[in-house]
Amino acid sequence: MSADPSASAPLRRTPLYDLHVSSGAKIVPFAGYDMPVQYPLGVLKEHLWTREKAGLFDVSHMGICWLHGPDHATTARALETLLPADILNLQPGQQRYSQLLATDGGILDDLMVTRPEGSERDGTLLLVVNAGCKDADYAHIAKHLPANVRLEVDDAHALIALQGPRAVTVLSKLVPGVEGMSFMSGRFATLDGSPVHLTRSGYTGEDGYEIAVPNTAVAAAWKLLTSSPDVEPIGLGARDSLRLEAGLCLYGHDIDTTTSPIEARLQWSIQKRRRDEGGFPGADRIRAELANGPSQRRVGIKPAGRAPAREGTEIQDMSGRAIGTITSGGFGPSVNGPVAMGYVESAHAELGTPIQLIVRGKPLPAAIANLPFTPHRYVR
Repeated sequence: MSADPSASAPLRRTPLYDLHVSSGAKIVPFAGYDMPVQYPLGVLKEHLWTREKAGLFDVSHMGICWLHGPDHATTARALETLLPADILNLQPGQQRYSQLLATDGGILDDLMVTRPEGSERDGTLLLVVNAGCKDADYAHIAKHLPANVRLEVDDAHALIALQGPRAVTVLSKLVPGVEGMSFMSGRFATLDGSPVHLTRSGYTGEDGYEIAVPNTAVAAAWKLLTSSPDVEPIGLGARDSLRLEAGLCLYGHDIDTTTSPIEARLQWSIQKRRRDEGGFPGADRIRAELANGPSQRRVGIKPAGRAPAREGTEIQDMSGRAIGTITSGGFGPSVNGPVAMGYVESAHAELGTPIQLIVRGKPLPAAIANLPFTPHRYVR
């Protein structure tokens, strides 16, 4: 997910648009697309349904592309010049989260990289990037690839995400064997007679799967999955509250070109070999921040009371000095209260630190809180 582009740009539609409309979805512009923000169930109930059962999300606005090279080492090293994750040691069927970096270490986008199973002898990588950034991402990646590695944009597949504790039960009846997959792994399979690629991953903090389905078959797959009494279609509203409770970054809000992975507390996504060797954009800055600490850090924030603190809210210390800004905030249905994330000066980032939030011109008490607000339930 990412910030909306100019409202003047013509809006695109996913292959599931007509199904969303016929299901009573409220459609809004998002990242250049007409997307369902909620269904008749409503955002609150959709959120809780996903936490308790299984929600189905249309994420076909995201960008899917493939990198093709003569062998894995060549393709991996080419991609490693653009991001800080260890792609060279990615095993077939393994997925990794990373960030495309600017030369100063700022984040151009975040993305998922999968080395497809069966790629032992070739140099194929599968990338999923954010909707609002995808055209710029494709151009940026292609510009920096060597002559023997090429980027292939995949417009032939839609992407859907089945998320929640009952996702594995629902999907394993249709795709036997998916129950044996671990978090951040991928495989090719057949769903309702169509070839698909799925990963055990998602953007909710729950167990679940993201499934790339041919455009021509995705409506049938959507109907099949939602025919289960455990599955409801879920819109962007609940997707946002779910990811906020899970402490997951939204590009264009919690991370952007002004933030580094270390400031964003994403250092876990930079493996030791890359920290030691460098060789990626902004490596000097990032290694210095790893060694000495950054000047600011992304933190969880728990406002006191019931009033939510929205994006852009000023964060102050208890003396009234501005120390940071809220980047995501709202009501957390699973925690039954307001939750937020933002950046504060590192000296104020310790858990439990009392702060105040300026909401409608008035200081409201809050505290630095642990992330995530609800425990992740990934299958390791």
